Amino acid sequence: MRALGSNPQGLSLAAIAQIVDLPRSTVQRIITALEAEYLVETLGPGGGFRLGPALGQLISQTQTDIITLLKPYMLELSEQLDESVCVSTLVGDKAYVVDRVVAERELRVVFPIGIKAQAYATASGKALLAALPEDSLQQLLPDPLPMLTPCTPERAVLLEQLGQIRAGTVAEEHGELIEGLSSSAVPLDTYLGRYSIAVVAPTARLVTRRESFQQALQDCKQQVERAIGRRTAQTA
Repeated sequence: MRALGSNPQGLSLAAIAQIVDLPRSTVQRIITALEAEYLVETLGPGGGFRLGPALGQLISQTQTDIITLLKPYMLELSEQLDESVCVSTLVGDKAYVVDRVVAERELRVVFPIGIKAQAYATASGKALLAALPEDSLQQLLPDPLPMLTPCTPERAVLLEQLGQIRAGTVAEEHGELIEGLSSSAVPLDTYLGRYSIAVVAPTARLVTRRESFQQALQDCKQQVERAIGRRTAQTA
């Protein structure tokens, strides 16, 4: 079904067998069972198969709310690092927090759901900006960028950072929005849209544990996108 989902134009039995690395006879039996439940359908006289109409019905009957889907990963990440975690999306030139988990510790970062912050001064926003085409960035990012703190990056520095994020670097900011606070974030490319998940902490703690924060975020990204990503999950 993943193979068919990645090829909406349809696939022949031979093509499916090659992609999933199974004998054609095995694929034929599986396709026959799926076709009986309308989970796949034939392409007509020309042969081949594509995903069927019953799949849409199943999806509509399941919970497709991004907050519900991401909550377990947020809780796990927050517990692992003992820091506050948030999920954001891009609204214009702002990073909009759609959900959060606040760490249960003495000195913690607390921020409201629904808060909007300049995307260029947050790790969440940078992770989302990095996915935009150049013409969109030109429209969203004024030159010069308004300085929110002494650490707010200049436009040229920000564009360089966005290039590094596109190459796979974890997005970061240190006191660029609020002095004394830092954040690290990764983008999440899900079938419900593009989001970012970030860890927010006092600068001293984040800098001290920078590598462990980055690894935890990358692991979380891999888990989320394997479960609900747009791309076909890779199996061992």
